[in-house]
Amino acid sequence: MDDFPLSAQFALLGLLLLLSGFFSIAETSMMAINRYRLKALVRAGHRGARIATELLAKTDRLLGVILLGNNLVNAAAAVLVSVITVRLFGDDEIFLALGTLAVTFLILVFSEITPKVIGAAYAESIAPPLAFVLKPLLGVLYPVVWFVNLFVQSLLWLLRLKPSHAAETKLTPEELRTLVLEAGNYIPKKHQSILLNLFDLEQITVDDVMTPRSQIEAIDIDAPPATLRTQIATAYHRRLAIYQEQPDNIIGVILVRKALSLSQDDEISPEQLRALMREPYFAPSGTPLFTQLQQFQEHQDRLCFVVDEYGELMGLLTLEDIVEELIGEFATHSPLQPGGFYPQADGSYLVEGGSLLRELNRKLGYRFPLDGPKTLNGLVLEHLREIPEPGTRLEINGHHMQVVQTQDRIIKAISLAPPGAVASGLPV
Repeated sequence: MDDFPLSAQFALLGLLLLLSGFFSIAETSMMAINRYRLKALVRAGHRGARIATELLAKTDRLLGVILLGNNLVNAAAAVLVSVITVRLFGDDEIFLALGTLAVTFLILVFSEITPKVIGAAYAESIAPPLAFVLKPLLGVLYPVVWFVNLFVQSLLWLLRLKPSHAAETKLTPEELRTLVLEAGNYIPKKHQSILLNLFDLEQITVDDVMTPRSQIEAIDIDAPPATLRTQIATAYHRRLAIYQEQPDNIIGVILVRKALSLSQDDEISPEQLRALMREPYFAPSGTPLFTQLQQFQEHQDRLCFVVDEYGELMGLLTLEDIVEELIGEFATHSPLQPGGFYPQADGSYLVEGGSLLRELNRKLGYRFPLDGPKTLNGLVLEHLREIPEPGTRLEINGHHMQVVQTQDRIIKAISLAPPGAVASGLPV
């Protein structure tokens, strides 16, 4: 090396540092790249992404060639610095130690930390182009990489580790949910909301979104024909439940349009209704919405009646109710169903007793418990264990409220303090 010009040695040292930086940025960018984004690029026909995917499929080989090149280059740089130091200052131990510190500093700054920070920040832009270089390099150095990996695989076997199995780990639903939340800048707000609601279908049951039994629109098959005609003609829904003797005894469902088309002399007979009606479809209480959605598909039906463990009618669920959980509520509502809430001048809300707690939590920001009663009326009755008088004040889960109106053993209206005032304990 004494015949090798000093300037050429410094140039060679700079080249070695650049090569070390190349291997460092390659390692970080290949490991940090988003695998799902990479798959999307492959489907789009990106050649570099396809090669990168092939390399990542054999992580041990990829890391083997990168680390082999990186360590060889770093070792060569350390030896070259020692040669330069001896040539400039002799073989004094102090200068050799300073030369070692100098090359360590240069490698850390220019060949390790800086390239890796860049590789992690711009992995999707850097990894595919570098794959064109790494693939042929792996082909050249494969015999050495294969020999080194023999010892690596033996060590992993002794430690009872199987990296290939760990790489096959699938994302959990909660991880997918987090992924959707963090992708807010790339997914339209409405699409993000639908995806998040879709994840909730396994946790929400039919009890949470069904129409309560008292609000089901139904007709008595034993009613006079003229009455049947009037009820069907003025029905709000396209399908009507039919009961016999008592509202809990549902015997069928009819399509209003077909019933009206068959009516004669402005009357509909019970016999006509029996010929038109379909058998009712019952679903057990506690069924997850996603499961019920599949049941609707299998039964080719759009409506079911929810029953408890004793077979008692609890409510009614339609396909539209599930769709509303995904995309939001439609504009129209049945007159039989609660209208929801009404803002007051003082910031409070006048809420109908039959309002669903889930809706109040989602729309108004309250924190009512959802593991018990489903409606505000049921929550208050469970808390008080008696029918309250109008004007009764109470607090549930930090929310202050006042009973405004009761009727027929049911709370019809309640005044709720605004969510922002709940924490401070402001009275209604």
